[in-house]
Amino acid sequence: MDAIEVTRRIPFSATFNFRDVGGYRGRDGRTVRTGRLYRSDSLHRIGDPDRDAFAALGVRTVIDLRRPSEVERDGRVPDFDGLTYRHIHPEHAEWGEQPYQPGGDLARYLADRYADLARTGTAGLAEAISLIAEGANAPVVVHCVAGKDRTGIVCGLTLAVLGVNDAEIAADYALSNEASRQYSAWVAATLPDAAKVPAPFLASPAETMLLFLAEIREGHGSVDDYLRTAGVTDDQLTALRTHLLD
Repeated sequence: MDAIEVTRRIPFSATFNFRDVGGYRGRDGRTVRTGRLYRSDSLHRIGDPDRDAFAALGVRTVIDLRRPSEVERDGRVPDFDGLTYRHIHPEHAEWGEQPYQPGGDLARYLADRYADLARTGTAGLAEAISLIAEGANAPVVVHCVAGKDRTGIVCGLTLAVLGVNDAEIAADYALSNEASRQYSAWVAATLPDAAKVPAPFLASPAETMLLFLAEIREGHGSVDDYLRTAGVTDDQLTALRTHLLD
């Protein structure tokens, strides 16, 4: 396992993709602060063995990006004192409407799904990033089901605003590959009759995030301009940099 993953990952017994987004070099040589923004797969599996470790992080706000049907199916993060829960659903098509064809370019397939979400889910993405921008909400955890796609988009856009270079943003995104392997092993051990999860729901090739960010800039000029179009204000972009960069 890569050293950067060891230092970022926060282990829980049945939540596999919980990690700190801080530590990267951003604008003007400043560093993204640690302990302010976390990303994760679904938090409904935070159980009794993990409650103390989760509480110790001091999380104030959970941003849940799952579909309403996914929240209804799996449940929310367990109750913790002082925790604000915000459910935000960036509108996007079901992947089954354009299924991945085995043998195809997986990075391109995923980047196309992300581009679709960036077109249809602008209001939700803007709301999520606006919440992250408010320093009083921190520490924040943003999550979806696997913590790699919707969560990856929100965190990728956030890191881009903070001035982290695309290669490091893509490397952070790709850390979800190890979490997917751990999740798959857990499913096999605990739910042996479960159907095999399709490749797109497990894979996080770095090239996907590179494509996504490049194409956002091609279409809008910059990530900042995309977010402005989505509804994020200049004051919120400034606030994001103020409290997330040391």
